[in-house]
Amino acid sequence: MKPKVLVFGGGTGLSTLLTGLKEYPLDLTAVITVSDNGRSTGKLREEFHIPAVGDIRKVITSLSRSSDSIKQMMEYRFHTSSDLDGHAVGNLVLTSLLEITGSLKDSIKALCELFNVEHTVLPISEDSKLTLMAEIVDGTIVEGEESVTSSGKIKRVFYNEEPKVVDEVLDTIKDADLIIFSMGSLYTSVLPNIICKEVSDALDKAKAKIMYICNAMTQPGETDQFTVSDHVKLLNQYLNKRTVDVVVASNSKIDKKIAKKYETEEQKDPVEIDREELKKIGVKLIEADLLRIKDNTIRHNGIKLGSIVVSYLLGE
Repeated sequence: MKPKVLVFGGGTGLSTLLTGLKEYPLDLTAVITVSDNGRSTGKLREEFHIPAVGDIRKVITSLSRSSDSIKQMMEYRFHTSSDLDGHAVGNLVLTSLLEITGSLKDSIKALCELFNVEHTVLPISEDSKLTLMAEIVDGTIVEGEESVTSSGKIKRVFYNEEPKVVDEVLDTIKDADLIIFSMGSLYTSVLPNIICKEVSDALDKAKAKIMYICNAMTQPGETDQFTVSDHVKLLNQYLNKRTVDVVVASNSKIDKKIAKKYETEEQKDPVEIDREELKKIGVKLIEADLLRIKDNTIRHNGIKLGSIVVSYLLGE
């Protein structure tokens, strides 16, 4: 039997990871947050009173075995002066399916069949009003993912109400051979899964090890000056009895010009691997040259990440 790997996350980081993982003999389940309220997703949530579909679209595209032209169509955004401006085709398709089926889970299943996805994609919840909240260090409470990412240093994140987690998510946690927290925004892609009480309770009982694939760059206002161990410690704060067992971090040498560009234009810096501190907190470190540069943009190499995941599973 193929090893059962459960991946939590959202955004570009999760899609990059899954693009690599799907090339290996794994039984994958991707669980995606549904509280985004930006761009096309935010407009559709407001108009149709639905959970966020944008990250789900990205994940389905990344796992699809369809032709490149079909995947490009899913990701295509309209550029027009009409109400269609900014909407991704895949978001509109998912919304139409949700209107037809009345279930986000069923809509995802139908779209996965249509786009030749061999693995399982699940929303963390079907709650249409689920909203991510944050308390900023000055005590201010902000509402909505867009505000969370732009309001300054975060003290904690939480939901406007306790979400009802999809039953299959809890079943998958129980049966998984490895649980992965994907690289991506800690506060808006990874933690929104963990702060669900049903999920944190299920993780307490899970037999699988927990792996975190660390971000390569810091995020302004969220993880400024964070080391690898700081990322792990933050995750551990939100877990109940469990802690991260293994962290995967990139030790790639980043070109000085590229690093300077990120520093000046995006206020992002490479995440330092603080090996001694990782030893102190008892987390296993796996480090490797994991980054690639495309169009002056730093990205993880999904195939290399997949290889590390498989090697870890074989060694356990």
